Amino acid sequence: MRDRVRVRIGRLQGYASPFHATANIGMMTMKTHQHLFGPVPSRRLGRSLGVDLTPAKTCSFDCIFCQLGRTTCKTMERREYLPVDPVLEELRSWIREDGDADIVTLAGSGEPTLNSRFGDVIDVVHQSSRLPVALLTNGTTLIDPDVRRAAAKADIVKISLSAWDTASMHRVNRPCSGISFENLVEGQRRFRQEFSNRLWLEVFLVEGVNSHPDQVAAIAAIAQTIGADRIQLNTAVRPPAEAYVRALSAEAMTELAAIFSPEAETIAEFSAAHSSAIEATEERLRAMLHRRPCTAQQIADVFGLHPNEVSKYLGKLLRTKAVVTETRNGEIYYTHRNP
Repeated sequence: MRDRVRVRIGRLQGYASPFHATANIGMMTMKTHQHLFGPVPSRRLGRSLGVDLTPAKTCSFDCIFCQLGRTTCKTMERREYLPVDPVLEELRSWIREDGDADIVTLAGSGEPTLNSRFGDVIDVVHQSSRLPVALLTNGTTLIDPDVRRAAAKADIVKISLSAWDTASMHRVNRPCSGISFENLVEGQRRFRQEFSNRLWLEVFLVEGVNSHPDQVAAIAAIAQTIGADRIQLNTAVRPPAEAYVRALSAEAMTELAAIFSPEAETIAEFSAAHSSAIEATEERLRAMLHRRPCTAQQIADVFGLHPNEVSKYLGKLLRTKAVVTETRNGEIYYTHRNP
């Protein structure tokens, strides 16, 4: 295993938010990035520099729990959705001038493997630094040998499995036309056979949808045939795409984790613990919402944050009841909770 896979989990100090346009906050000046975001603190990965390779919500799934909202471009077509050369230029510049992160993560606004050149991004990170690369994918494209070859360059690959048959996949993930549950699982199995680095499998549970012990046991049985190194349970602790989606309690998640073999770990952020730098950002966000309600996209635009980061902040503020939601003309607005 390469040295770069020794990820320093949990080193959250020194966090700085990215801005899509240069901005001054107090005495700090943040550099412009169009395709990179973070480093952001990740419970699983430490300080993670995100790389966005698709336009907002270009994905093969339209998951009911997605923290980025509903999919606006549901597709299985692979092409260069965002030109990769400017992404590589930004990456090289960031590595040369900063490079302070624990890992580079291909994630962002959609399914990263839909970008036909995602493997080039992994190559450049490895050629230019000692940082490991994580690929977060829903696994739908892994039935394609070309995708598996490119994905196998990563140091960590996180795949997803939140259903146990075709009907449940359509209920939870709302896939693009042409995606079969059998191909989803078969692609993940084949990738495991060809991939020698770390494979993590995430199971996202929604109260009353795929959370009954019998349903979870069916997912666990399939997960065992895939053979991931780690199995991780998540639930809707951040604002989901659909208002009816409900999170499981921490206690319920712990009980369900025992169904898996090896036993799964719960990764949902039930705790409100954050670094002081993140607290400062949340205070600014709360101050803005005290003045006027905003949508998640409006918050992202004002602060120059990636939607993934906005969702992280809103998740904590909702859990601590610092903000509440209201619906206007079909859109969800967040507002400061009056004492």
